[in-house]
Amino acid sequence: MFLKPVPTPGRDPHAVACFREAGRIIAKARAIGAAMVKPGATIREVTETVEAEIYKLGGIPAFPAQSSRNAVAAHYCSHPTDEQKYEAGDVVKLDIGAAFDGYVCDTAISIDLGDGTRGKTLVAAAKAGLDAAIATAGPGVSVNRIGEAIGRTIKSFGVNPVANLTGHGVGRWKVHTAPQIPNVAERGANSTLEIGTVCAIEPFATDGIGYVEERGRAEVFMATSKKVKITKEIDAEVLEAVEKWNGLPIARRYFRNFENQKVENTLQGMIKQGCLVKYPPLCEEPGTMVAQFEHTLLITKDGVEILTL
Repeated sequence: MFLKPVPTPGRDPHAVACFREAGRIIAKARAIGAAMVKPGATIREVTETVEAEIYKLGGIPAFPAQSSRNAVAAHYCSHPTDEQKYEAGDVVKLDIGAAFDGYVCDTAISIDLGDGTRGKTLVAAAKAGLDAAIATAGPGVSVNRIGEAIGRTIKSFGVNPVANLTGHGVGRWKVHTAPQIPNVAERGANSTLEIGTVCAIEPFATDGIGYVEERGRAEVFMATSKKVKITKEIDAEVLEAVEKWNGLPIARRYFRNFENQKVENTLQGMIKQGCLVKYPPLCEEPGTMVAQFEHTLLITKDGVEILTL
């Protein structure tokens, strides 16, 4: 994903207040969702409960709540009738975000549903990677130094960081902005964190090779800035519903009140025009497992403020 630079939003008092409120909302929603992750629970029920809680607390979902299992590292989003359930032995990621007045906070947690050391090691490694990143981050710190701390910490558990997934800045109506924050030491990653930067750091730990690829049907989409040309494929009411999200990511299940074929035609028509980007699940090799943790940080003159505790 191309990361557009934005002004450091954390220098504006109103923006900081909104980021803090988004962080408060999503931390409460995360706790509710995490408590529901048990064998036999459906992924859709958990993620839709999280989204309902975000609305109840006064925010909106910054992106569709997602919960990926085992080798799927990210972007598993339930379709409107999805009945997939968590199973004993799973390593479950719950990746969620909230926006308040458009200002985005992003967070994730992993839950081990197994009774052996495999899942526990991965969860501990990802959590330790995030802790190391937070301890390293601060004004003037290079993103490469943060990536080195994450990668070194995760490898100390005998597992691998996922090298082609990164943390990222967040902004108003923007889930992904500069700076991009690697999960490994990365030559050429020379950006430094400035006072006022708001960024989401999200280490992934895997017992695979540490590389993910797109696999499966996309359920997450995001509108681009390109103007939509109205054609017979584009339904005006569905398009209006898409545009109401101001460029935040959306999911098929957001559009249950519309005729399915109209939704599908509009989504596919927008993709053809380059007005919509799709995000399929991101997967390690079959048989592997991945864990993830994530917090959104505000970089201050004194260090960092964790917004999503």
